[in-house]
Amino acid sequence: MDFEEFKRNFQDDLQDRLSDRGFDDLKVESKPVEKLNGSYEGLIVKTEGSSIGVNANMTAMFQSYEDGADYDKVVDRATDMIEQGLNNAPNIEIAKFTDYDQMKNKLAMEVVSSDRNADMLQNVPHENIEDMAVVYRFIVGSGPDENSSILVTNNMLDSYGITQEQLHTDAMENAPAIRPSEIRGMTEILSEMMPGTGMRVDPADEQMFVASVPDKIHGAGVLAYPNFMEDAAQKLGGDYFVLPSSIHEVILVRDNGQMSAEELQNMVKDVNASQVSPEEQLTDHAYHYDSKDHIFEMADQYESRMREKEMDIAEKDPAEKDSLIGDLKAKKDEVAKQAPEKIVEKAAKSHSGEVL
Repeated sequence: MDFEEFKRNFQDDLQDRLSDRGFDDLKVESKPVEKLNGSYEGLIVKTEGSSIGVNANMTAMFQSYEDGADYDKVVDRATDMIEQGLNNAPNIEIAKFTDYDQMKNKLAMEVVSSDRNADMLQNVPHENIEDMAVVYRFIVGSGPDENSSILVTNNMLDSYGITQEQLHTDAMENAPAIRPSEIRGMTEILSEMMPGTGMRVDPADEQMFVASVPDKIHGAGVLAYPNFMEDAAQKLGGDYFVLPSSIHEVILVRDNGQMSAEELQNMVKDVNASQVSPEEQLTDHAYHYDSKDHIFEMADQYESRMREKEMDIAEKDPAEKDSLIGDLKAKKDEVAKQAPEKIVEKAAKSHSGEVL
């Protein structure tokens, strides 16, 4: 059957099976769902009178059917998922949802790719950080394992009667309070994944750290937190590179002069292509934080800025020129001896439960 026939049959069969499980007052409708990092045909299921529903990805389920999965098993899996979602759906009163004063204490921030979400961002309040965009969500899940959230749109701002500046100010205050940032050494994380291995490293020797939030969901948003960059610089002891592992976390690597921007960026691209699902990818770029000048920028822009600074020094003091050339050659030779590609690959695998 084609997609349109699949949708009609699926919607009817799903509603019948949910009714057999005691869900009689359900509203089921199919409509396109626009999501950050992609869109799909969705099936929205909610109980009568409820403002919160469960969303099933019809595009993905049809693809599973096309790939050979049994139709009835696809419907059964969707029924199980939707039943669980309906049972665990947070109960939000409409009056509360439409009252910004009651909702602002649920504000959190997420960082996404500006390029991959260009169309969506036209309808969403956001702030730019290089080629990334900070967007805002209301966290509405009430249980420890729930992560339900609602993306804030321009229409919502209009209905609340607030400005984007006010939204940003409130999110900057509230997000770190309800979803505090965490920066942990990679060795510590790997040792927790492999208890009993005795993995240890002196904190001063740790080169790679993972930054996220406690539940590891949309944790890359910590990049937008006030003072995050400075706090990370203090923990790492100076300048560092930022590698976008996914929308859920970022990797911080001490800038010890042993890795170039080009190498790091190529690694990020390779890991995104092989280890990270498209909907969870952030960007293909590596970034750098200059702790002295307090500048966050793309890593290649940082290197260009440093070269320009070195040339300015050399022009003002020719005696420095030979020394600078010698330093650059020595640094290049040292980089050639390293195998930094393992750093990003290890981090991506550790996130999925694998260890090199």
